[in-house]
Formats: sequence, C-alpha cells, structure tokens
Amino acid sequence: MPDLKDGESVEMQGSGIKPYVLKNVGGVYSCSCPAWRNQSVAIERRSCKHLVKLRGAAAEEERVGSALPRKPVPKEGEAQAPPLLLAQTWDFVTDPTHWWLSEKLDGVRAYWDGERFWSRLGNLFHAPDWFVAGLPSVPLDGELWLDRKKFQRTVSIVRRQDKSDLWKEVRFLVFDAPKLEKSFEARLEFVKECLTGSKVPYAQAHEHQLCTGVDHLRQELARFEALGGEGLMLRQPGSRYEGGRSSTLLKVKNFHDAEARVLKHLEGAGRHKGRLGALFVELPDGTTFSVGTGFSDAERGDPPAVGSVITFRYQELSDGGVPRFPSFVGVREPGPASPVRKHRRQSSQSAPTTKKGDIVMSAPPAASVRRFEFSEGTSNKFWEIATNGLEVTVKFGRIGTQGQASVKSFSDADEAAKHVAKLVKEKLGKGYQEVTK
Repeated sequence: MPDLKDGESVEMQGSGIKPYVLKNVGGVYSCSCPAWRNQSVAIERRSCKHLVKLRGAAAEEERVGSALPRKPVPKEGEAQAPPLLLAQTWDFVTDPTHWWLSEKLDGVRAYWDGERFWSRLGNLFHAPDWFVAGLPSVPLDGELWLDRKKFQRTVSIVRRQDKSDLWKEVRFLVFDAPKLEKSFEARLEFVKECLTGSKVPYAQAHEHQLCTGVDHLRQELARFEALGGEGLMLRQPGSRYEGGRSSTLLKVKNFHDAEARVLKHLEGAGRHKGRLGALFVELPDGTTFSVGTGFSDAERGDPPAVGSVITFRYQELSDGGVPRFPSFVGVREPGPASPVRKHRRQSSQSAPTTKKGDIVMSAPPAASVRRFEFSEGTSNKFWEIATNGLEVTVKFGRIGTQGQASVKSFSDADEAAKHVAKLVKEKLGKGYQEVTK
C-alpha cells in the first residue's frame, strides 16, 4: 500500500468540492476531513476512511493500536438513516446564474440503496417487486412522487406494508447518484443512462435546466407555482455529493415584491464602513424595518434618497408583519427627501438621530454584518452575524464556501442586541478574530 514519508502530504477527493489533505508529521497522520477533526481521542490515535483508503485497514489498525470502528450492518427492516444531501435556503444574494434549476417536489424523499428504498429517517419502504424492477444495483437519491398537491396521498401509499397495486400511481423521480464520486453533471448523466428505456417504467430522471439569472429563476418559480408546485431547487455546477446540509444545494421558496418609502440611511460596518449599510424604510401600513442586501457598490455609494420609494423582494412576513430577508431591487419613485408620516409600528431600534453628512449613524447599525474568522492548521472557518430589525442571522462554514445560515427572531431590539453580544463574546473566546475589511 502507498504511504507518506515524514513531512509529506497528499490530496484526496472526498464528498466536498475541495479535496482533503492527508499528512504525516513525525509519524502522526492527519486528514482535513470533518470525520478526523471531530474525533474525541488523541490525534495520534485518530483515523478516517481517507487514511484507510491510502494506507489500508491493517496498517491503520496497527498504527492506532486498536481495531477501527466498523459500521454495523442493519438487519432486515432495521432503520438505517442514509447520508442524504440536504438543502439550505437561497439567501437572495447568491447569484443563481449557471446553477442547475429543477422543480422542488412535494413528494417523499427516498434513497434506493441498490436493493431497497429507505426514508430520510431510515425507515424501509415496502415497494412491490414490479415497481423496483429494472432499477440499478447502485444507490440513487430521489423522491417517490404522485403529483403536485398530492403529498398526503403519496405518504398514505408508500407507508403501507402490503406492497399493494396503489404503487402504480407513484413514480420514483431521481435527481442524484450519491456514491458516484464525480461532478453533479456527470452524476445526472449517469442517472439518465440508468433509467432510459422501458426497463424501468416507474422511475425517471428528474428534469434540470441551467438557470440564466435571477429573472429566469423568478419566472420559473412563478410558472411552477401556477401549476401547483411548491418551489425550486438550485444545484451548484460541478459540485460533489456530500451528506448533511450543504450550500451546494439551495431551496427557493415563494418570495414577493413590495414597495416601501425610505426614512433613513444607516451607515455600514466592516467593508461598508463610511457608506450605506442599510435603508431604514416604512411600509404603507406603518411597519418599519431595514433593507441591507441587494445593493451594488455604486448604489451603496449613492443610495436612494430619503423620501423615495423603493421596490424590495422578500421571502415571507413574520408574525409581526415584518418582511423576512428583504433585498433591494430598485427605485420605484425618486421622490424628494421630505419627512414621512409618523409610523404606527416599529420593528427595530428607534431611528438614529446623529448625522454624518447624509448618512445617519446608528449604534449598532441596523442590518449590519460582522464577520469573524478562525484559522489554525487545516481549520479555516468563518462566522458572520447580522442584525436586521428584530431578526438575527448567523452564517458559518468553511472559508471560501457559502456556509450555513440560521435566523432567530426577538420580541424587542434590546433582547436581540444582548443575544448578539453573547454570541460574539463566545466566538472571541474560541479564538475567532473579527475581520474589518
């Protein structure tokens, strides 16, 4: 078997986009994969599937001084949750151009392991033999689907254990081949080749198309919504299949356009310091909030005037009627910089009053984004926190990736600020450093 000399390293492609780095430093072997990094044993006793693939199981067991853990083989009918690729939500900022676009199916996620169907949680689906006839002996990822707006009907059929003829209403729509260590495009072609012809009458490859931009994305979303669909999926070109949440797969939910009048300019932080960070705006019903994304550098340098009416895009309304994930689209009416009527409901901190030029200073600025990074050895991570009214968005992941995001809402601005301060203190305590550029 090949091995690494002291001081040598080698790259090995795993499930992620970037290859993992395997090293030998003084007889201590390491790998940059999460499985090696997250073990709770001493580093000299750690191993992973990539080191085993490189050196062989026997050499690795001898090195770590014990038998390597083996994944138990499930018994018939026993739950075995498959390592499915799971989607994150599109953030309205990531450019979808050249990503692969497909309809978001409202069916039941199913993992074909080459012999049987498993649910996302590891429960066995009892599909009839005639339904699975012709399916390849390799894993496939897809959905058991009947039709739009028939999710409950689909569930009632696939959860039965009698292998009934009701399965004739169902189709297995396949969108990936998890074990094929190639790009998404190659995996999709493989799926099409496997399912072409009459030998697999109840399975077919799910349709994908290249997205040409945001306008195309919105048009397709509107089209599928009109047909009764629930949304779209975006797949990053060239991406690999990896278990768990990934920024290479994004779900696009319903979003809407609306108009609001500009009340204030809020100064930015970090790389936006000295120019627009967000617009403090008001809806016709008096609801106020901040719009901090969707601006070009030129628009941040010369923002829409106070008093003008802007068009913005948002995903949904919170329980308090505040647009979630608002993103600037453009100026609807230039309008003079004139006072706006007193608003009736306010969803963020009181409007700031200290001015610097035509930029209104706020402390902390609404919709401001703070970024922190941590680099040590092979670990290179980022962590971002953004405050938008009463919502705090945290984004984290490997530097160079889109990362994962989570949103938390609060009842008042002080509570949100305390939450931000607590999280920032924790990150600084773990060695993260704030990036100001």
